[in-house]
Amino acid sequence: MLHDRVLVDLETDPGERRSGGGILIPATVQMGRRLAWAKVVAVGANVRTVHLDDRVLFDPDDRAEVEVRNHDYILLRERDIHAVAAERLSEGHTGLYL
Repeated sequence: MLHDRVLVDLETDPGERRSGGGILIPATVQMGRRLAWAKVVAVGANVRTVHLDDRVLFDPDDRAEVEVRNHDYILLRERDIHAVAAERLSEGHTGLYL
């Protein structure tokens, strides 16, 4: 990866979902403008806040898709990431950065 680019693997669940109230939502329903979570698989040299295996929140409409070895990934700029959910915790950090 070069510069401020982040390569992520989209967390997709193509099946049916349930709402918080227990209502079944079919897989064919189109959701409105909704952000998506993805797992970071590679980062560029100038990326400072995101590390491998972090989960990032981004807008799926602002993405570039790329296929590597028959698997689809999404290429983002670091500035297009809205939040980072990290497993690494240090003093004073909660693990979710908005």
